[in-house]
Amino acid sequence: MQWHFPEMTPKERYQCLAQAVIPRPIAWVLTANGEAGGYNLAPYSFFTVISSDPPLVLFSAGKKAAGDEAGEPKDTRRNILTQETFVIHLPGTEQLQAVQDSAATLAHGESEVAKLGLTTTAFEGFELPRLADCPVALACRLHRFDEIGNAPQAVIYGEVEAMYASDAVLDAANGIDPKAMDPLARLGGRDYVQLGALLQPKP
Repeated sequence: MQWHFPEMTPKERYQCLAQAVIPRPIAWVLTANGEAGGYNLAPYSFFTVISSDPPLVLFSAGKKAAGDEAGEPKDTRRNILTQETFVIHLPGTEQLQAVQDSAATLAHGESEVAKLGLTTTAFEGFELPRLADCPVALACRLHRFDEIGNAPQAVIYGEVEAMYASDAVLDAANGIDPKAMDPLARLGGRDYVQLGALLQPKP
């Protein structure tokens, strides 16, 4: 079977790409709500690391799909453009339900962190806190912002200023043990996946 994207709707193209480009890491992004107070938290799986010099990651964010603010920019995008700081968490499988629940559309200023009863803790040397139970977190500052496509889609580049990893996911050499980290990854639809067997090619 072959799909011809020019003949398809944006939603149909999204479904094809989200089902084929798998598994995808999840950027669980915490931002400050500014004058409204509290913290916004939302997952994004169109996400990757792109450079180590400078240390850059990027993720893309669309617009709100439902509610009274449908069609408006997502709060993550709005907060980053205003505050220029954000924390990307790499959730483990234990956070599956919270990750999914935090994707629900809330009115601007409502806090997913508070609604879901999540605990934050200080991210040493950074303005924003991190989620206490998440195994890995990246303290980021806005490096660049682009808008692409017809929606348009926001592409947010973050420069990583610090990285936190729980002692529980470190190996003897203080590297990250992927099995201990147990990262949650995104598939298509409502499906997620857990890390399977580790494979290495022959030397």
